[in-house]
Amino acid sequence: MVRKRHRREFTLIFEIKVAPLPDQRPVYITGNHKKLGNWEPGMIALEQESPGVWTGEFSFRKNTQLQYKFTRGSWDTEAVNERGAPFFNHHLKVVRDQRIRIDIPHWKDTFPANGQPGEGKPEDRITGEVRFHRQMEGDGLLPRDIIVWLPPGYKTRKNKRYPVLYMHDGQNIFDPVTAYAGTDWEADETATRLIKQKKMRDIIIVGIYNTKDRDQEYSLSPKGKLYQHFIVERLKPFIDRTYRTLPGRAHTAIMGSSLGGLVSFLLIWQYPRIFSLAGCLSPSFVYRREQAVKFLKKSPAPEEPVRIFMDCGGRGGERLLYRGCKKVLRILRRKGISPGKDFQFYYDAKADHSEAAWAERLWRHFEFLFPPAE
Repeated sequence: MVRKRHRREFTLIFEIKVAPLPDQRPVYITGNHKKLGNWEPGMIALEQESPGVWTGEFSFRKNTQLQYKFTRGSWDTEAVNERGAPFFNHHLKVVRDQRIRIDIPHWKDTFPANGQPGEGKPEDRITGEVRFHRQMEGDGLLPRDIIVWLPPGYKTRKNKRYPVLYMHDGQNIFDPVTAYAGTDWEADETATRLIKQKKMRDIIIVGIYNTKDRDQEYSLSPKGKLYQHFIVERLKPFIDRTYRTLPGRAHTAIMGSSLGGLVSFLLIWQYPRIFSLAGCLSPSFVYRREQAVKFLKKSPAPEEPVRIFMDCGGRGGERLLYRGCKKVLRILRRKGISPGKDFQFYYDAKADHSEAAWAERLWRHFEFLFPPAE
């Protein structure tokens, strides 16, 4: 009896049909696997098979779960759909040899401005007034855009000063066109609604765009220290000089999701004289073998009082993050920071790891961190 040999690897051939390209840059594939560049948008170039057709051949182990997208070398040039919004991640489980054919109608940087949904100026898609500060630089960091959302009445109430919330992944929080997978957090709509309902204070929101170095900047790495220094020493003083802020720690907050939630926690832990408020959505405490958990165990708790709202979901990768959250909750209790007035944790068993899930929970953070003034 001859036993059948089970294959351990299969070949995938990607065939990408694209609209005419605006320049000589090739088409790149990027995804969640090292063979796809680990989400580096300009690392894995495809080959031009014929005009308008690009191909790439890869082998993966059986049952590998892939996610991937396409760019022309950067996230500013990623593929977008007919509405001008970035595609959701393509998903594929490797179970056989396969040829994957995908059509790309447009690119983010060349999408025609003809008035269709998802186009036009960012200001036209965002509720309220926003201002941009382009390509702000920090020592040892790539330049990035800063978007500032101003609360209702900012222009007319000339003598009023406002608390400030700094948010990581700034391109995801207001605008679906710049947001990952075309879904934003709707922070502008949520803040506007809660302010009008008198469920939260009027605040200024500062969105800090990410870069291709996001993983390093949002973690305990040398570049992470530079990123934190950039926010504390460069960005915050600039915002305080440019806008009518309440600059003290009691009125300064930091917020983010996933690794953005991790770096938000690290900032309030290490810079309590700057930040007294933090919102940590699905924080990735498990990143790099729980490096942050080990750090928190050894470091002292902030001497100044803090208010932290942390949450997590229960579906998909959120289950792993939830385990990390529970470890940090135990550390906080041992260090004398107990849930209640100054710390709250919210668990949503049905929530996954996505912008839509964070948008759904954002109001909880706003109401806890910025309750209406008495």
